[in-house]
Amino acid sequence: MEIFKKVKIFDFVAYSKYGLIISVFLTLGAFALFFFKGFTPGIDFAGGSSAQIRYEETAPIIEIREILDATEGFKGSQVSEYGTKQEVQIKIPYNNLLSGKNLNVVLEDLLKDTGRFEIRKLDSVGPKVGNELKQKGILSLVLATLAMMLYVSFRYEWRFALASIVALVHDVIITAAFVIIFNIDLNLEVVAALLTLIGYSINDTIIIFDRIREKMLSNKSNDIIEVINEAISHTLSRTLLTSLTVFFVVLTLYLFGGENIIGFSLPMLIGVVFGTYSSMFVAPKLAILFGFNIQEYHEKEMKKAKKREEKKRLREMYENGRV
Repeated sequence: MEIFKKVKIFDFVAYSKYGLIISVFLTLGAFALFFFKGFTPGIDFAGGSSAQIRYEETAPIIEIREILDATEGFKGSQVSEYGTKQEVQIKIPYNNLLSGKNLNVVLEDLLKDTGRFEIRKLDSVGPKVGNELKQKGILSLVLATLAMMLYVSFRYEWRFALASIVALVHDVIITAAFVIIFNIDLNLEVVAALLTLIGYSINDTIIIFDRIREKMLSNKSNDIIEVINEAISHTLSRTLLTSLTVFFVVLTLYLFGGENIIGFSLPMLIGVVFGTYSSMFVAPKLAILFGFNIQEYHEKEMKKAKKREEKKRLREMYENGRV
């Protein structure tokens, strides 16, 4: 009985060099965005208030901006369309002048001449709470990455473990850069998306690496490129089906979930694409570049097998009273 079905073998390793070049440029571009533009902290992290207002007619965004800019305590507020032309979102930076005031009443009084409207949602976060949330968000990302590093270091030969971690960090960095490109506020939804991506990306890589390891143990070929191409080709249908399933679910959230969850849906949408791509074209190639030697691997596995057989033989002799 054959372990692996007959499938068409694609030369993934040959195309991986182009994938690495693309990844290097994207990563450098991401760092450039981090340093020169940076993230826009959301209300969750920067502190302040966010109001969602719905008008009966088209929202007079320009008029709202003029009124807020001319009012003490509201200067620097961001006013933008929110899903439809009738709805606007107002982001108000934290200001001591507004501390303790009922913003619902204040906004209703300020905007009473702009038309008939209702305040559908109002969230406020103090600067101290925002700073705590920011620290905990960063800490959660660091701890999740360290946990994955610890897990793969025990599961794989160190070059494959290092390759999987580099690919994982690559996915997170590029996805985070798109948060800046699409001008999404950095908030808890974005952190949740990045944490979800960490789990998804490493899982995708582990499935491919497991098949590579199986192929190395079942096929004594010393050609690592051949082994990797066969392993990825055998997992290709599973990888694509899983990725497409997640992609279309997240795409549905992005298209129909509204502005409230765009901080989660858009990073996940991008992360699924890059997570799948890095698992096939980046991580395996990195393992080769890090100097993985399949012949040495086979020799180590043979020594481990001999030790296991020796321990088994000694145990049987002990149990039979011959030692």
